[in-house]
Amino acid sequence: MPPRSYRLASADATLESAFDAIRAEFDVPGEFPPQVLEEAQEAADRAAQVAGELPDATDLPFLTIDPPGSMDLDQAMYLETEGSGYRIRYAIADLSDAERPGGAIDTEARRRGQTIYLPDERSPLHPAVLSEGACSLLPGVERAAYVWDLRLDAAGELTEAHVARRRVRSLTRYDYAQVQAILDGVAAGADPATDAQLPILARIGEARVAAERARGGASLPMPDQEVVREEDGTYRLEFRPVVPAEDHNAQISLLTGMAAAQMKLEAGVGILRTMPSPKEEDIARFRRQAQAFGVTWQQDVEYGEFLRTLDRDDPAHLALIHDATVLFRGAGYTAFDGEEPEERLHAAVAAPYAHVTAPLRRLIDRFGLAVCEAVDAGEEVPAWVREALPGLPEAMREGDRRASAVDRACTDAVEAAELAHRVGEGFDAVVVDDRGEKGIVVQIADPAVVAGADGTAEPGSRVRVVLREADIVARRVRFEVSPTVNPTS
Repeated sequence: MPPRSYRLASADATLESAFDAIRAEFDVPGEFPPQVLEEAQEAADRAAQVAGELPDATDLPFLTIDPPGSMDLDQAMYLETEGSGYRIRYAIADLSDAERPGGAIDTEARRRGQTIYLPDERSPLHPAVLSEGACSLLPGVERAAYVWDLRLDAAGELTEAHVARRRVRSLTRYDYAQVQAILDGVAAGADPATDAQLPILARIGEARVAAERARGGASLPMPDQEVVREEDGTYRLEFRPVVPAEDHNAQISLLTGMAAAQMKLEAGVGILRTMPSPKEEDIARFRRQAQAFGVTWQQDVEYGEFLRTLDRDDPAHLALIHDATVLFRGAGYTAFDGEEPEERLHAAVAAPYAHVTAPLRRLIDRFGLAVCEAVDAGEEVPAWVREALPGLPEAMREGDRRASAVDRACTDAVEAAELAHRVGEGFDAVVVDDRGEKGIVVQIADPAVVAGADGTAEPGSRVRVVLREADIVARRVRFEVSPTVNPTS
């Protein structure tokens, strides 16, 4: 069945008004101040000259992999085999000239924290003339970049890491589906020089996943609920499947973040992305839940490895996946200067980790890149970085809080819009949580909705629910468990 879309015109732009209300409620930054735009244009005008003064790496056929339509391209890569191992050149957008410490762009970026995504428009960290233009690693143009030079052995383990500013030029732009289609042999390639790198990406990605499993790393296979805006102005919800190529690409970023964290720890200065290990009582409770659902979990298997066995299409497994979110709480940021931090591990990565691969969209990455470049060159970490470190964790926490709240609110509004004309209809659902007196939480496959329901049912069971409320303005959807028999599988 094709996904249903909600047309703004059908309800006097109520959904559009809901997005405006969300922006106001969560104080989402709007237009940039004139001085920021003026400074950004001046930086854009200098960009070609700045890039031209850097050592030349434009002979390397870099490629980018991003969602379709993206213009703020933070990363480009060049992959090759080297002996029995691999060599990765990973170019990251360079804002070091544009975002001068204490300037208008720098001040505004610290206020914003990160790019906020809404279905109808974005609230970017930087003006578009930089993030989608002069600093974006778009194909066919020369750009300044921080280029990581990473060497891996045959097992995908990092053996050497360096970073320095270079002039680069991306050759080919892919999206995840294109890469997967090429790897699967069902689509023609874009360019021989970059197509040849894609099988190497897959091998590195698979090796890095194996290394992650050996470390005891964990990832939560939560269904990715996404609001999609169509070209005709309609919106729809979908549970987006993650293709292997997307995981391979993510492993390159994770690897770079681990290399950056190690550099910072050895230098005794920087900021890490941290997450505590789950509490033993939470793991024990999760084991009891798996047993209650009849899902086999061997005693000697760590929780991260167990999560990899769960199937999102199995109702019992899906409920377990929702329950597993308790194991991934407490992520934050740890800044340090002079003393090794007490908290240094990211439990899901199972290693120290730092954000350095998305400076166009996230405040903290620019500071991390400046630290790593200085450390690798044997130079002093810039004073402006050290001065900023104490305040960065709170700025990032506030940015994360706002981004998460806006994303949930927009999804709630689109869920209500998708269902506004279907009040009274019945739906097949899977129970994913039991909130006691507050009712249960159910997941509907079509449309892709997760919402509360009145009534009782066991998590992991299939039920029939009736839609009782879908309020776009209040961003509220409510179902009721139907007294009829459970649906067939």
